[in-house]
Parts: sequence; C-alpha cells; structure tokens
Amino acid sequence: MFEDAAEEGLAPIRADAIIIEGKTKRGKPCKVIDNTCSVPKQELQALLDDLIEQEHFGPSGLSMAGGNSIRIGAPQSAHVQLGDDIYRMIVVDYEARIEVF
Repeated sequence: MFEDAAEEGLAPIRADAIIIEGKTKRGKPCKVIDNTCSVPKQELQALLDDLIEQEHFGPSGLSMAGGNSIRIGAPQSAHVQLGDDIYRMIVVDYEARIEVF
C-alpha cells in the first residue's frame, strides 16, 4: 500500500507506529496506522470502524484537477480531528495512515 511512500512525499512508517486492524464489509483486511504514536487506541478503533462503515477502503481512481488520466490507487488525503488534535489522514487501498498536520 505505502511501499512507494517516498514517491508520494510521505514519511516512512515508524517502527513504533500503532496499528489497529480490522476487516471491511466485504471481508478484506484493513488497518489504521498511527504514525504519530499519540492517538489513544480506542480513538483509532473508532476511526477504523467509521472508515469501514462508510466504505472508504478499497482501490479508487483519481484524476488530478485538469488532468486527462486516472491514477488507480492514488493516495487520498484529508484532515481528521481525534480528541483535541487535528491530523493528516492518508488513505491508500486498505490502509489509512495518521500523520502530523
């Protein structure tokens, strides 16, 4: 999923990153990776459950604004508030990564 993280401008996954795993509604393994190591596990589990419920996992195709091509599996990023803090969330296929905002 994040094998080409450096190409996407993402920091590598920390050795001490917190990983919460689950399964999508279709039974595919999925996970949330807290690369900040600062989010409580229960909040990560709630985020994973919400992402599964909203069916955010799985390959998707994106076209860059004004682009003529679609790139399958391109990372999608958003910002998410967990507790009092805001983080950057990057979703690729069946992984969601939490990074410092």
